[in-house]
Amino acid sequence: MKFKKTIFPIVIVGLFICALPQKMLAQWSIGASYEIRNEKPKNGFGVRLERDILQKIPVVNLGLRAHFSYFSDKNSFSRNGTTYDSEIKNYDYGLAAIGGVSVGLISPYVGLGLGSNNAKFDVKNASLPGEGSDSNLYWNGFVGAKVSPIPVIKPFVEYRIQSTKEFNKLDQNVNTSNGRLMFGISLAF
Repeated sequence: MKFKKTIFPIVIVGLFICALPQKMLAQWSIGASYEIRNEKPKNGFGVRLERDILQKIPVVNLGLRAHFSYFSDKNSFSRNGTTYDSEIKNYDYGLAAIGGVSVGLISPYVGLGLGSNNAKFDVKNASLPGEGSDSNLYWNGFVGAKVSPIPVIKPFVEYRIQSTKEFNKLDQNVNTSNGRLMFGISLAF
């Protein structure tokens, strides 16, 4: 009997929290992700800040996102019998518009945005010091889904493509773009 008296209030509070519209619970979210891509450096981390807009539309989620990703890799290579240590640092940042729907605990979404990609290459060797850098603008498109087991905590998975080519040739850009798979968690407040 005591077990039922303890569980009943917990179940009622849980159902009440799940029944609240997501729009009432959060307008901002901050997240972190582990990111995997095909080019070197292959693994990195990212952060994002999102803001919901137009909260009066039921089921539909519209928002804006700012993101930052960082990749770093150390390696060595040999040339003419000499070994050189090198370090590659790559970071990108950008803004995007997001649209999605809330279907129970799952919220699939898509987005489109612009960003900048910066890469730095540094060779660490006294006989051949050198460094180089590259920076460019790109467009990106992404698709993903958030899961809301608890309204404040939202694990997500996302796939983002980016390209430096012209936006009006979208079909060719998808074939030559750099894809990135992300796993992360967002906190909504």
